[in-house]
Amino acid sequence: MKIHHIPFRDTGYFSNLICDYLDKKSRLRNLYQNYPDFKGFKNQIKLKQDSFESQKREVLVNSLTKQNENIDISALTTKNINSLSKPNTFTITTGHQLNIFTGPLYFLYKIITTINLTKVLKKEFPSYNFVPVYWMATEDHDFDEINYFNFKEKKIAWNIESNGAVGRLKTTGFDIVFEEFTKLLGNSENAIYLKELFKKAYLKQHNLASATRYLVNELFGMYGLVIIDGDDIQLKKQFAPIIKDELLHNTSFKEVSDTNKKLQENYNIQVNPREINLFYLDKNLRERIIFKKNQYIVNNTNIVFSESEILKDVSEHPERYSPNVIMRPLYQETILPNLCYIGGGGELAYWFQLKKYFDTVNVVFPILLLRSSVLLITEKQLTKSGKLHISLPELFLKQEQLISKKIKEISKIKIDFSAQKEFLQQQFNELKELAKQTDVSFLGAVNAQEKKQLNGLDYLEKRLLKAQKRKLSAIVERIKILQDDLFPNQSLEERTRNFSEMYLKLGDKFIPMLLDTIQPLQLEFSVIEY
Repeated sequence: MKIHHIPFRDTGYFSNLICDYLDKKSRLRNLYQNYPDFKGFKNQIKLKQDSFESQKREVLVNSLTKQNENIDISALTTKNINSLSKPNTFTITTGHQLNIFTGPLYFLYKIITTINLTKVLKKEFPSYNFVPVYWMATEDHDFDEINYFNFKEKKIAWNIESNGAVGRLKTTGFDIVFEEFTKLLGNSENAIYLKELFKKAYLKQHNLASATRYLVNELFGMYGLVIIDGDDIQLKKQFAPIIKDELLHNTSFKEVSDTNKKLQENYNIQVNPREINLFYLDKNLRERIIFKKNQYIVNNTNIVFSESEILKDVSEHPERYSPNVIMRPLYQETILPNLCYIGGGGELAYWFQLKKYFDTVNVVFPILLLRSSVLLITEKQLTKSGKLHISLPELFLKQEQLISKKIKEISKIKIDFSAQKEFLQQQFNELKELAKQTDVSFLGAVNAQEKKQLNGLDYLEKRLLKAQKRKLSAIVERIKILQDDLFPNQSLEERTRNFSEMYLKLGDKFIPMLLDTIQPLQLEFSVIEY
């Protein structure tokens, strides 16, 4: 097994915002607290230690203990939960939706990056403890984003009616999903394990939050991972003051809008804030809270509050108030002694919009770390790539670009009219000098003819390339097959495939392989040869 690294920017799959952050571009400096390196973590430890109250630690430990009482957690996870009561213990957190059967591969990469970072930090700062945390996005209501996973290019979906927070959804209907999945798995030893894992998670647990907790604990509990559900009344009580501030002052809207004005000068905005960035949460209900005509209205319902009534309701029932994408990060950082959030490029993009908001409400902004990204490649595939003279970075090119590049390289005919175009432009430059001495209208005719001639050469070059692709069709087909295997649907494998495909091949060696190779502070794309 070998690991190769490619700069994120060179893959072409990551935004300028993320690449500029990794390159420490100065124009982003005001949008984060500390950079993900040892110096940054040393500063972050001090900041969090000085600001996080011991009372919050007690509430956190009690909530985590209660949340995990009906599940068999490892001794290391138990130790990690208990250690959170100590002032020298901090969390490293990632979060994700409750995709069924983990969804895309990158779900695993997020958690493994989190686990491995705690190990790296413990080695560097031995007098502190670092606990890996997975935040279950149980309060999301975007069911269509989580109700399926891909297995061998087939979409396996859980089709039920969904209302309210997804974590509260009953696991009815999973027997149909299980039947469809098992038909595709086969009967190997690894397939039998996957069937049992799916069955115990989704057919034995009562709701989607419990199913996800069981599944993730089975995969990562032995490594000390702590799983947290924010849909918890005791944890929400810690957040109640900020909920009230949001209702009264629209603080997140003001601060994030101000940041967006500056950020959009150079980058795309990931999310736009609403005036109130809270949902009202109840049984089968998660709807926006809107302030209109001096009343707080729960959208699409008959629920209406006056100011005093809603503040009273927050005090008595904080569990009914659910933060949206703008406020959820703040909720997380309010209740956890957290140093670092690990997320994908899209996630970190909206975190960069939040630093000013965090500062205003006096909550320490965490270090932001881009999760590890991985391409899994077999020795056989790497050999094929070598025979086709395709380097690892070239594999990331768009398919037509890759094919054109390789055909031009191997063709006995030179498919590049650059010299002809340069010669043509020299001739037209002489004509332009001549035109300047005559009439302006003649200069226009020269320019038009130049454009026509250059376009003609472009057309001929494309025709020649197309002809050579037909002549070398066998090589073109081999390139397509190789890249399609590695980049299903012309996208990163980690965004499409489910872990079960790799588990069928590697079994219980798969996750240890990732743990042995993923380096969280490498800050480059990993290609793992296995």
